[in-house]
Amino acid sequence: MALRLCPSFSHPLIASSVSVGNTSRIRRCSIRNCILEPNESRKLVLEVKEKLEKEYPSLPLGRNGRDDDDMILWFLKDRRFSVEEAVSKLSKAIKWRQEFGVSELSEENVKAVAQTGKAYVHDFPDVDGRPVLVVVGSKHVPLEFDPSDDEKLCVFLLEKALSRLPTGKEQIIGIVDLRGFRTENADLKFLTFLVKFCSAESVRKEYFTPETLPASFGD
Repeated sequence: MALRLCPSFSHPLIASSVSVGNTSRIRRCSIRNCILEPNESRKLVLEVKEKLEKEYPSLPLGRNGRDDDDMILWFLKDRRFSVEEAVSKLSKAIKWRQEFGVSELSEENVKAVAQTGKAYVHDFPDVDGRPVLVVVGSKHVPLEFDPSDDEKLCVFLLEKALSRLPTGKEQIIGIVDLRGFRTENADLKFLTFLVKFCSAESVRKEYFTPETLPASFGD
């Protein structure tokens, strides 16, 4: 048995679904897909930038910083284009990234945990073009590593998957392989998402082609 995390992970952080908006400024709005007219979009992004600069001047700049247009627009969508709510959530997210040291994570400093094979970013996207994060439940032993090491691996792999998002895509998909899962592998701390349970056969047929299927899900 495998399970697909649902809703899918979304850029730039794991987040809830975007609610359907109801405002004249929105040209088209559906779950996770709210679009403004270009001029309105740029105006709101600028408003958020200015508020962040005024209220949180110590936050870093650059990619995933307070002046990152793409990140700001994503949070605006997530907050149904509320500037105040976007600023509040975005400032917290940037602070968390800074305190956790996300930008300092590398293959080398998560190497020991990664070598267990408990989680990895698959080489190929799913049939919808989404990057795929695979977690192998039977290889996760909570007492084997310090919880902080597992957290670093989790964040590093999410960042790696998100970095592979093609233009126009905002979701990655997480697949947790529960085959061979035992009580000693249980760690509910890392399973805080809604899930869709499915068989390995469903994973093969619904999310991949024979050429892109993860090796562990082969016949």
